[in-house]
Amino acid sequence: MSAGERVLRFQCEGDGLLGILHAPDAPAQAPGVLIIVGGPQYRVGSHRQFTLLARGLAARGHAVMRFDYRGMGDSDGEPRNFEELDADIHSAIDEFLGQVPGLGAVVLWGLCDGASAALLAADHPAVKGLVLANPWVHTERGQAQAVMRHYYFQRLLQRSFWQKVLSGRFAPLRSLREFFGVARQVRGGAGSGDDASPGFLRRMLQAVQGFGGAILVLISEYDLTAAEFSDLCRDVPAWRDVMRGRAVSWQRLPGADHTFSRPADLQAAVDVTAAWLAAGPQAQA
Repeated sequence: MSAGERVLRFQCEGDGLLGILHAPDAPAQAPGVLIIVGGPQYRVGSHRQFTLLARGLAARGHAVMRFDYRGMGDSDGEPRNFEELDADIHSAIDEFLGQVPGLGAVVLWGLCDGASAALLAADHPAVKGLVLANPWVHTERGQAQAVMRHYYFQRLLQRSFWQKVLSGRFAPLRSLREFFGVARQVRGGAGSGDDASPGFLRRMLQAVQGFGGAILVLISEYDLTAAEFSDLCRDVPAWRDVMRGRAVSWQRLPGADHTFSRPADLQAAVDVTAAWLAAGPQAQA
């Protein structure tokens, strides 16, 4: 653990949670940044991405906190999905504010379903901004549309695809079966009960419509999760209206994958976030 980092223990509905506070060398600039972990991850993240993100933003003068939800990492309690994290996130915000007196405002930074959870928990009065990195809005039909638009078309433009065809290594029957399976999902929304998500999508839409702060959306170029979110915000009028407002900034990260696994891509995410924070989310809202 680096200098300026310390372990926090706090409570959420009777369970103990663990967090790490990253304090900048100088007095912290507002807002502070609370990192919301996505997927079955804990506070470090894939290839230490959340540790490095927190250190990068702390080096720019912002207090940063990352933590484990209940049932994950070193926190107590039972695991839960991203739709059920409001209490965990609100408890972490309260702890963050208590540990950094005078901070006042907090930005939630979330990746994948961590971004979705951040949006659902943005009703805490201290939350003045959101950074949504490759947000999770998965439905089977939405994923099929993203694959159709962003995978098959791009594949036709790739030299490696035509080399495979010309070398005889291309399996046309299998590829056609896959293609028509995706096409059926696009046409009919062939969904399981998991396609359920219209419920969580409605909650997310209501949350963003009711949010009074500023939003930064980070979109990785090579990520179908990001593509599905972009398509939703382009194709669905209610989402398009709210996500193209003056308080919403979009930043595409060329060459980046879902988790910013290349150091240069993670650094780009840090730089874009720091510049947006410097511009003042409250002023942009």
